[in-house]
This record gives sequence, structure tokens and C-alpha cells, in this order.
Amino acid sequence: MANHFPAFIEKVKDLPAKENFYLFIMAGQSNMAGRGFVQPQDTLSSVQVFTLDKNNEWVYAKEPLHYYEPTRTGLDCGLSFGKKLASLYGKKISIGLIPCAVGGSSIEQWLGDSTYRGVTLYSNLLTKARIATTHGTIKGVLWHQGETNATTKNYKNYKEKLTTFFTKLRNDLGDPALPVYAGELSSFLSRKNNPFADSVNNDLHSLAASITNLYIIPAGDLTPNADSIHFDSRSQRIMGNRFAEKVFKTRR
Repeated sequence: MANHFPAFIEKVKDLPAKENFYLFIMAGQSNMAGRGFVQPQDTLSSVQVFTLDKNNEWVYAKEPLHYYEPTRTGLDCGLSFGKKLASLYGKKISIGLIPCAVGGSSIEQWLGDSTYRGVTLYSNLLTKARIATTHGTIKGVLWHQGETNATTKNYKNYKEKLTTFFTKLRNDLGDPALPVYAGELSSFLSRKNNPFADSVNNDLHSLAASITNLYIIPAGDLTPNADSIHFDSRSQRIMGNRFAEKVFKTRR
């Protein structure tokens, strides 16, 4: 099945008032960047859901949202998240998405501000966030990362590094209690190739019990693309809805 990418991108001419414009950073690796097939329903925008494009301009959100890896671009959870959350909040609130995820990135690369696949990971996130906050208010971070660190070679001290990263990110964004919503690694991910996948998930749940405003989004029942690594389109939409429901339930 071929991807159906939007032929027309529309800039947002009139942004909502800053206090009614809720911003969410999307960060992590490929299951946040999106590898699902983009289908026609994923290119139908909403008057309440915007995304910051590669030129740092607000446009009406259509999938694919992430643009950093042109040969790997696919459906992420962002549009389904934005539409669901907007429906929960009602017509007064608009949602702004800040896509920052890059496939294959490790927690060490995020902590070290490495340049990976042409993107200087952490600096890019902060730059996008600071541009976005001239117009809106950051309400949370959507995070999905860990496959790269779930190997024998890369798992060491993952929990400690993730703790350091979340603390640093919150402080640099000016909100030490900023909600972070972290997706679990999938049950379909090969435990032979990623033997510490369950350990990564256990670390997430353990941290959620000790870190304020860290919430875990379940993924154990979701289904893969043919590669058995990435969420398929259906699962990306489900994850978007789950992120949105958790955000609304835990809203400040």
C-alpha cells in the first residue's frame, strides 16, 4: 500500500490566544517519528490542530508530521492525538504539535545532544519549543524511545540516564513538573534482538511511581508493520488516542 501524502499544506493565519493554545512536544525514536502507512483519513486536517513545520511555521496538521528522515517518513500518532484531545477539550482549545523524534536515536544521543541523521537532537527540540512558546503554552511531552537501548550492548544504566534526561528536559523548558507521557515498548518487538525490552518497560513503570507527572501509555496489545519493529497505522492511531485520553485525565 502506497503512502498518500498531502498535496497542499495550509498555513495558520490566525492563531488562538496563547492561553488557549496547548503545545505538545513529540520526541524519541522511530515509533514516535512514525513508520505507519499514511492513508487518506490521516491527511484530513482539523481547524483546532496545528503543527510546527520544517520552516518553523504553524500549519494545519496533516500526516506525515515528522520530516527529518524523508526516506523513512510515515504515519505517527500526532494527528490522532491532536484531534482526540481537541474533541475532549472542546472548541475553545487548540492543539499545537512540535515534532522532534528521530528514528534509531538512543538515550545517550538525546542526553549528549548528538547530531544523528542530520538532526542535533536536543538542541533542535529546545529551539522548536522556544519558537512555539512565543504563541502557546507547553502542556506536555509525548515520548517513545527505548528500542535502541533494549540491546545487550546499549541497556546499561538506562533507567538512570532516562531520569537525568527527563529532569534536564523539564528544567530547560522552565517547568520542573512538566507532564511527560511515555509509551511502552511493544510486545511484538523481538526479545531475541532486544533482550532488555521488558526491562525498559519495567524502568518506565518504576520511574512513573517515583517521578511526579510521568505517565506510561500501554502498548502491549498493539500490532506491527511487516518489519515487526514499528507500529502499524491502526496502532499509531490507537496510541494517539491513548496519549490524548491520558493527557486529558491528568490535565493541570
